[in-house]
Amino acid sequence: MAHYRIAEIGGDGIGPDVVAEGVRVLKAAETDGLAFSFEKGEVGAALYRRTGEDLPRETVELCRSVDAILFGAAGLPDIRHADGTELVPQITLRMILDLYAGMRPIKLYPGVPSPLNLPAGQPIDYVIFRENTEGLFASLGGGSKVGEDLAVDTLVITRKGTERIVRRAFEACRARGKGAPADGISRVTCVDKANVFRSYAFFRQVFQETARAYPDVRTDFAYVDAMTMYVVQAPWRYDVVVLENMIGDILSDLGAATAGRDGRWARAMRPPSQSRIARRFAGSFCCCFKQDDLGRGARCCLRSDPGDLPFCP
Repeated sequence: MAHYRIAEIGGDGIGPDVVAEGVRVLKAAETDGLAFSFEKGEVGAALYRRTGEDLPRETVELCRSVDAILFGAAGLPDIRHADGTELVPQITLRMILDLYAGMRPIKLYPGVPSPLNLPAGQPIDYVIFRENTEGLFASLGGGSKVGEDLAVDTLVITRKGTERIVRRAFEACRARGKGAPADGISRVTCVDKANVFRSYAFFRQVFQETARAYPDVRTDFAYVDAMTMYVVQAPWRYDVVVLENMIGDILSDLGAATAGRDGRWARAMRPPSQSRIARRFAGSFCCCFKQDDLGRGARCCLRSDPGDLPFCP
């Protein structure tokens, strides 16, 4: 029988309620051949206010040891560091566990209203791959402020970090196998600001070099400012999108809003090679467990359409 250990991390605000519902769904899905066990860990701003820690060592070790993580939410607006930033243990955990691939399926389901006036027969169904450990977020805790006149954060793009998220995007595009709704063409769109910044020009360069290993998948490019219009005007043109951390943070929320609302759809975060995978739940439930880096092995997918996540069968 397949048995999976899951870290149950509720966190702050609505997080514990959302995770509790996720646990209920997983328990309801248990069969003679599939079982889950849950171990609770503490994180968050409320914990910080009580103990002085927002991500205890015990919680980190729990997350290292399990097969999957159910993570609710973290942070409270009235609890901040002295520099004005909020507590973000979820980002710290990404860095520690090297959860480099932020996967966000953007799909409009039947019966779910969209704020967009969509033409008949033009659905929304694409996946965003956000690099999750570098970019502007590499400055977490490391930016500088000089008096009250200057503050600086650094955007970091590495070849290793870009290559692996781009490979993941192309592999997902192949696995989806259905292409963009508009034309059925398998396509990966690189979103950046390569016309202005050297860091994004390098991201695009590495994307193009990596894409040569996937001649069966078409490549596409968009500047992020234009892309914010395109995903509103014609989201059916997209299949898989890959981008840097900060612009991925923004564009993934915009995409989710076009498909209902941001809190409706789950997102996934993936380590490079370990058997476990971490999930973040935000109002819906998707839980997949993988035994190897290519997605073969045991899988458990719980949602109305498991194929929406590129590594689900």
